[in-house]
Amino acid sequence: MLLSTNPIAIAVPGGTRGEIVLDMATTNAAYGKVKIKAQRGEAMPEGWMMTPDGKPLTDAKRANEGFLLPIGGPKGYGLALMFGLLAGTLNGAAFGKDVVDFNRDFSTVTNTGHLVVAVNVAAFGDVAAFKQKVDEIWETMKASPLLPGVREILLPGERSSRVYAERMANGIPVAEELRAALDELADRVDVRRLSR
Repeated sequence: MLLSTNPIAIAVPGGTRGEIVLDMATTNAAYGKVKIKAQRGEAMPEGWMMTPDGKPLTDAKRANEGFLLPIGGPKGYGLALMFGLLAGTLNGAAFGKDVVDFNRDFSTVTNTGHLVVAVNVAAFGDVAAFKQKVDEIWETMKASPLLPGVREILLPGERSSRVYAERMANGIPVAEELRAALDELADRVDVRRLSR
């Protein structure tokens, strides 16, 4: 396993519609989703992980025996490699064989790298005009004809914004498997359990 999830986050400001935010892993699934499947005793879909001998791995509890697959085949591999070089190698952080598997090794410093690029929109043109154009693109995407069975076209970050608003209003749901693990941990370290 030489490539990690190499997450990518890109935010573009809009006007009245707000920002468009892409936040994704360069793997078919983030490792956190694998952990949730394992905790719930659920199988992973084929295509999330593979064993070292090239076979699909669907048992989330055996995730340590395989590796996450990149999105989009060779193109996803290329993205993961290039973002790993930019976020790791460029700034002296761990990459490839030097990456510490923090799911197994809880004591070694991970030396995780990041690359942050901030683009000044004003260096390219009028900020208000840019935001207006982003709003127009938003509207164009949302107004596209829908395929059968599709209720709505969502832009990157739109679902997350809705989930955030719903959770701010109604709280964060906690799965029973996670609640049981948190309760056990709270008892072990002698702190109060989460309220229901």
